Amino acid sequence: MVEVRVLGVAIDSESQHIILLKPIGEPQAVGTVLAIVVGEQEATSTLIALSGEAPPRPLSHDLMKTLIDTVDAHLERVDVTRIDEGIFYAEITLGTAAGPFVLDARPSDSVALALRAGAPIFVADDVLQAEGIPAALVESGGNVEETPDREQSLDEFKDFLEHVDPEDFQS
Repeated sequence: MVEVRVLGVAIDSESQHIILLKPIGEPQAVGTVLAIVVGEQEATSTLIALSGEAPPRPLSHDLMKTLIDTVDAHLERVDVTRIDEGIFYAEITLGTAAGPFVLDARPSDSVALALRAGAPIFVADDVLQAEGIPAALVESGGNVEETPDREQSLDEFKDFLEHVDPEDFQS
């Protein structure tokens, strides 16, 4: 396992949101970066966590952290364990009074939660080796190619949360 950090959130050539993970200690534009496709909500949640801002209402990942804290557990680590037919898999390890408890999870949720909890994120060596892309392709001048108008996207999402009507989601 290799410990990684979140470089940021980007949009790929197919307009899909991706989270960029890079091994800790690798210099800029050197080594590999793991790009994991995530949904728009998970991307936004990750951006909010990276910015250190608090949303006007708790997001799912905020709720998950609150639940973990409420039951006197803590997030020990997140592991991106494998990729199978283009789908990444992860595990969340919780520290509890009864000992560690490992949960199957999506990497998108795991990363957003780890950022909120300050927990380390790891990627299996074989996943990074098989799926990593050259860091020079995504890092330029110290800036990650983040989603366009990041601040505007965050503001629009916050506005949506403030004005959402539960009836909008009824079938």
